[in-house]
Amino acid sequence: MKKIAVTCLSVIALGLATGAFAHPPKTHRLEATPATVAYGYYWSDAAPVLRIDSGDIIDVDTLLTNTPAGLAKSGVPDDKIQASLKAVVAEVTGERKGPGGHILTGPVYVEGAEPGDVLEVKILSIELPLDYGYNGCSGYLPENCESGVPSKIIALNAKKMTAEFLPGIVIPLKPFYGSIGIAPAPEMGRLSSNPPGRHAGNLDNRELVAGSTLYIPVFARGALFEIGDGHAAQGDGEVDQTAIETSLRGRLQLTVRKDMKLKWPRAETATDYISMATDPDLATATKENVSTMVDFLASEKKLTRHQAYQLVSIAGNVAITQLVDKPNLGVHVKLPKSIFAAK
Repeated sequence: MKKIAVTCLSVIALGLATGAFAHPPKTHRLEATPATVAYGYYWSDAAPVLRIDSGDIIDVDTLLTNTPAGLAKSGVPDDKIQASLKAVVAEVTGERKGPGGHILTGPVYVEGAEPGDVLEVKILSIELPLDYGYNGCSGYLPENCESGVPSKIIALNAKKMTAEFLPGIVIPLKPFYGSIGIAPAPEMGRLSSNPPGRHAGNLDNRELVAGSTLYIPVFARGALFEIGDGHAAQGDGEVDQTAIETSLRGRLQLTVRKDMKLKWPRAETATDYISMATDPDLATATKENVSTMVDFLASEKKLTRHQAYQLVSIAGNVAITQLVDKPNLGVHVKLPKSIFAAK
């Protein structure tokens, strides 16, 4: 098993020194079981499976988006199909399931989170508990898919952090969570896990690896954080509707930020600032997202909107996050941190 991690010691030390945490962060183990998952939805009325204080860490298991029968059909031996997946699929049925298809671990209630706040999600580490993943064929251009061909099972080399797609074609593994979000506004009801939105959710943003931080605007008390849809590797766009889909185990620190106000989720990695937006219309999502990055630069870097827009054009990278999570398409803008001189 290979662990991709960044140390959280400096984060914890800074929090203690500044008084950001009322107590040393506690780590909570959260396994994926029939009692601890939301199968296919984000919902402000969902009952929390865990309550934590702001600044605490969750050590959480997530399950791949498939069924034991689907994996067996694709050639996975029964002894390699997780017992937790078998239990969840067998026991979480009827009204407890849907309308989406993702098995999400949670929701986690974060004490002190209120509508209008921001939930800061630091992704401290991600592990690969399985030695395989799968890729299907559908999505944006399904006419390229051969009828009747089962999902492709892809062996994961956790030691080398690579996967051989075909002989001579080797994919670097960069695990991340396809779906990582919180409850939407109450008036949206029980929202399918399939489309992303302002609550984040099924972003499928491959930049959100270990060491990155996601900021999500809060719409419901306690935030009600959920996570799942693990990916070992994915390209921007996720055009055939799947990445290398697999189960993951991760450590994430959840902190309520009352000093931030956001309209859309945004993120930071070691190298980039990232803004995100979604909409059924790709042009609308792009315009919204560029405007969001301009807002960030005007607010945080004290540029005029004129200057900020120019900077996005000459240094920003506008990318399609995903084209397949209907009805919403995703766009993100990456702006390198290196262009700003250290002070």
